Amino acid sequence: MGRKTLIIYESTHHGNTRKLVDAIAEAFPVDTAEISEAVKMDLNTYDRIGLASGIAFAKFYPDMEAFANERLPEGKKVFFLYTCGKDTGRYASHIQKTVEGKGCQVLGVYGCPGFDTYGPFRLVGGISKGHPTEKEIQEAVDFYGALGE
Repeated sequence: MGRKTLIIYESTHHGNTRKLVDAIAEAFPVDTAEISEAVKMDLNTYDRIGLASGIAFAKFYPDMEAFANERLPEGKKVFFLYTCGKDTGRYASHIQKTVEGKGCQVLGVYGCPGFDTYGPFRLVGGISKGHPTEKEIQEAVDFYGALGE
């Protein structure tokens, strides 16, 4: 029998991260919940938990960082998804340390560009227009599939 998986997401400005989560949920039998719903859920019923967020100031959104610190049960298998204006490949490092400090096993990280009009980027019409692309969304689905049963 497969693992029971929940993907908790926070996708605000343009719904970039939600596009990844929705595509995974369409392809695989996973549960999804916005972070505002997840704070009311019993997470102990899940074998694997995905944390999906946009990026602000080089980290997952503050509410997701706080959720990982305060609400994520110890010892879970966890993976990360994110979208950002410009990907450095390091945006999950802070939340990953938090999760590892709770004895959780990190299964992997997938990040890709997402259309970003936050702050000064609004003045130039945004960056990473057209992202995530269909290819990037499919890569997120493939990433999840590679985690295996």
